[in-house]
Amino acid sequence: MNYLAHLHLGGDAPPQLLGSLYGDFVKGPLVGRWPVQIETAIRLHRRIDAFTDSHPLQARARARFPVERRRTAGMLLDLFFDHCLARDWPVYATQPLDHFTGRVYRVLAAEPELPGRLALMAPRMAAQDWLGSYREFAVLEQVIAGMQRRLSKPQLLDGSLAELERLYEPLSEDFRAFYPELMAFAEAELNVSR
Repeated sequence: MNYLAHLHLGGDAPPQLLGSLYGDFVKGPLVGRWPVQIETAIRLHRRIDAFTDSHPLQARARARFPVERRRTAGMLLDLFFDHCLARDWPVYATQPLDHFTGRVYRVLAAEPELPGRLALMAPRMAAQDWLGSYREFAVLEQVIAGMQRRLSKPQLLDGSLAELERLYEPLSEDFRAFYPELMAFAEAELNVSR
């Protein structure tokens, strides 16, 4: 899952929102490096990733891509599923998307010590409303271009937007089948950590 899904699944409290994002920027053991609530949210982020990566519905979605795209299929699915979540937000959340994303941006702006790359990204994320903009399929082109800049082999993502467009309906069906299961998993995990 990508940023929006992790934020949606990880809990509403500011430390939970922060940890939901930190999970993509903080690697290795956590042993007291961050406040307890943030570390708990980072651990949940990691369990959500493990659940997602090993789920049969995810394997089915990845298998829809041509063999030569399989190395990047997981990244593309994370991105596409955030698009599906933003597009269908009222189905999965009670709070309007712009209220939710605005709250996330305020929590990020109030945190003086964001980790590494997140500290550089957060102001742009808010100014350009990255999370809310996922609802527009055309925005994925810009996101993929940004992903390419960070890859050592950017050509691996050449033509991927056209592929996502071709697979739009079956991948949307995969999302609708998978996301409620992921929500139930995350809710159970949140209840255990309370």
